[in-house]
Amino acid sequence: MKALADCRRFIFWGDEMYTLKTSAAFDSAHFLSGYEGKCANIHGHRWLIEAEVAGESLCAQGDKRGMLIDFGDLKREVRAIADGYDHALIIEKGSLKSKTFAALMEEGFRIIEIPCRPTAENLARMFFEELNKRGLPVIKVTVYETPQNCASYER
Repeated sequence: MKALADCRRFIFWGDEMYTLKTSAAFDSAHFLSGYEGKCANIHGHRWLIEAEVAGESLCAQGDKRGMLIDFGDLKREVRAIADGYDHALIIEKGSLKSKTFAALMEEGFRIIEIPCRPTAENLARMFFEELNKRGLPVIKVTVYETPQNCASYER
């Protein structure tokens, strides 16, 4: 009953919000340093980034009239992040021995070092912050590690 009351309050108080959502996928590998389980080994995923933006009003004039933001702009920014991580090994900075890291680099492997464990939770936060820096009114980013398993970050 409380949920229904909250819903009615939302409707009758006039709080309005427009939201847009898009997604982009990339393939990459990772491992969890110091983890005791299968994920301690290098393995790959087909990651999916789902980004949601929101705002209270739509553009009133110009070619974007009636839009929160242009879907093309949103898709381009999310796709750019996905493309940046595609076909790479994502590792936590300092998680490989320097000789191992140097050998992989010498072999021409593409390695992306990040300041935290490359978990879906941390990637969701990182991608949220990146979209925010790019000027998007992001409210939530969800990162799917598999079609059934995801983590979200929102403010």
